[in-house]
Amino acid sequence: MAQAKDETTLEIGGREVVITSPGKLLIPAAGVRKLDLVNYYLSVADGALRGAGGRPCVLVRYPNGIDEEFFFQKRAPAKRPDWLQVAEIRFPSGRTAEEVVPRHPADLAWMANLACLELHPHPVRAEDLDHPDELRVDLDPVPGVEWPQIRQVAHVVHEVLSGLGLSGWSKTSGSRGIHVLVRIQPKWTFDEVRRAALALAREVERRAPGLATSRWWKEERRGVFVDYNQNARDRTVTSAYSVRPKADARVSAPVSWKELAECNPADFTLWTMPRRFAAIGDPHAAIDEKPCSLEPLLELSRRQEAQGQGDAPWPPHYRKAEGEPKRAPPPTARRKKPLIEVARADREAEAVAAAEAWKARHPKAAAHLEPQDVLVDRMRGSSSLWYRVRINLEHVPARLRPKDVKAGDKPRS
Repeated sequence: MAQAKDETTLEIGGREVVITSPGKLLIPAAGVRKLDLVNYYLSVADGALRGAGGRPCVLVRYPNGIDEEFFFQKRAPAKRPDWLQVAEIRFPSGRTAEEVVPRHPADLAWMANLACLELHPHPVRAEDLDHPDELRVDLDPVPGVEWPQIRQVAHVVHEVLSGLGLSGWSKTSGSRGIHVLVRIQPKWTFDEVRRAALALAREVERRAPGLATSRWWKEERRGVFVDYNQNARDRTVTSAYSVRPKADARVSAPVSWKELAECNPADFTLWTMPRRFAAIGDPHAAIDEKPCSLEPLLELSRRQEAQGQGDAPWPPHYRKAEGEPKRAPPPTARRKKPLIEVARADREAEAVAAAEAWKARHPKAAAHLEPQDVLVDRMRGSSSLWYRVRINLEHVPARLRPKDVKAGDKPRS
């Protein structure tokens, strides 16, 4: 006798979406099943589509849950509903791919059925793939930097943007950081938007020295990195209401600037966000009403360049840009900083745990470490990420440095 299929069919706005294995656990610790993920995105669909709708999206899939392997899928599956739209994206390598463009709650449900926890949209609309309509400020703290400092830097970002006549919309990243989104008129190229983001990052660093940094090389960073390179072509960030691969099923939550000063990111989860959304709506509901001009930031960039601040390093897989400095850490940083690699991991949480385990094995050395001395590097593959953990021993007296690993050695298996 044929076995009954483990699936359920949902009717969503006149479209049918088949959910396979609806009871499959995707986030075991929080008890989140695939059907729970689908229902979550349907409950916040208006907000989620405001962030990712009409934009080509990379699919980040966790087919066996967050405790197993995940992968990035840039190409839309060949087998897809007729009503699902796609757009052809051209990458810096010259290759192209048709990516999913969600526009309807049913599209979100279809993506969730593929175990796509996160929404990763490009900063462009499908109708104009060469001119971003969003500048993204990604505040990425070095290990050891706590939430109050990240929040403090976000308010400096808000101050700079407001002073230049631009509107910034804040949200928790759903991980350790904060994102600030600026809707802009789609008149400028990716390179111009990136250059504007670099100017903003440098101005934030100038106003908050020691708290914020625009330095690309991790060996030079202190505090919260204002990641200007997230505005390069082909870069994506998790959009509003995305579920993150965290044990508590945390989500990226849009918040007002007043609320940002008071909130705890752990309060926003797949289970709590639908109630919040039903009660207060979307704090980003007006984000599209007044797109901003990029010209004030580009003028700031021109002033910085006149003072000797030219381009800054691009990510490693991009072509060398005109005026870009040498794509390597400054020689002084390489020479003076005794770096050791202590672990490699598939997940960021595992990498952070490995760093803590190293500290526990070497408590006397760890007592001398500063937050920026623990470097967790995100290493990007063609369809996946892995993480490398390095420790900077420059603040550790030579007599206390571990003898089992020499600077520059690879971690032992």
